[in-house]
Amino acid sequence: MIRIAIVDDHAIVRAGLRQYFSEQVDLTVIGEAANGREALDIVRRGEVDVLLMDLSMPDQSGVDALAAIKARAPDLPVLILSGFPETHYATTLLRQGASGYLNKECDPEEIVKAIRTVYRGRKYITPAVAELLADGLAGQGDKPPHELLSEREFQVFLRLAKGETIGHMADSMALSVKTVSTYRTRVMEKMKLSSNSDLTYYALKNGLIQ
Repeated sequence: MIRIAIVDDHAIVRAGLRQYFSEQVDLTVIGEAANGREALDIVRRGEVDVLLMDLSMPDQSGVDALAAIKARAPDLPVLILSGFPETHYATTLLRQGASGYLNKECDPEEIVKAIRTVYRGRKYITPAVAELLADGLAGQGDKPPHELLSEREFQVFLRLAKGETIGHMADSMALSVKTVSTYRTRVMEKMKLSSNSDLTYYALKNGLIQ
C-alpha cells in the first residue's frame, strides 16, 4: 500500500483527491496539510511514502517547502501538482529534488500513474516536461535567466519578487542579513537586473508569481 500525504491549501481539492485515491486498491491517504509547515510535520512523523504538493500556499511557497522537506527527508518522493504550466517551474523544481511535476489540468489517472512511478524511485516526466528538458540540453545558452540560479538563489529571487524584505527573509530562512544580501547580489548579476522591481516584473512576466 502506497501511503500518500496531500498538501494543498484548498480543502475541496484535498477532498477530491482523497476520494479518487480511495478508489485505488494500492493507495491510501494518511495525511493532509494546508501549508508547508503542516507538510513538514507529516514528513517528520515518517509515515508517508509519497508527498503530493501544490506550489501556491499561504505561509510559504512550494519552492521553500520543497527545500525544507528534501533537507529533512532527501529520499522522500515529492510530486508537484500545480496550477502553473510546466514551462514555468518544472525543470527548475526537478533540479531541486522534486520527483515529478503535473499541471492541475491533467487527468486524475495521470496523477495515480505518477504516484506509482515516483514510489518506485523513478522520476515522472510528462511529454511536455521531457521536451523542455531536451530543449535545455540542446541549447544550454538559451536557458531563461531564472534557470541559471541555484536552489537557494531561486528561493531568494521569488521572495524578493513578492516584495519580501531582506530582514524578514533572513529571519524566516535562518540566515544572516549579510548572507541574504550576498544571495540578492548574485541573483541580480546572474539575471542582469538592477532592482527588486525588475525582479518582480520579470517574475510576473514569466508567470513565476501571481
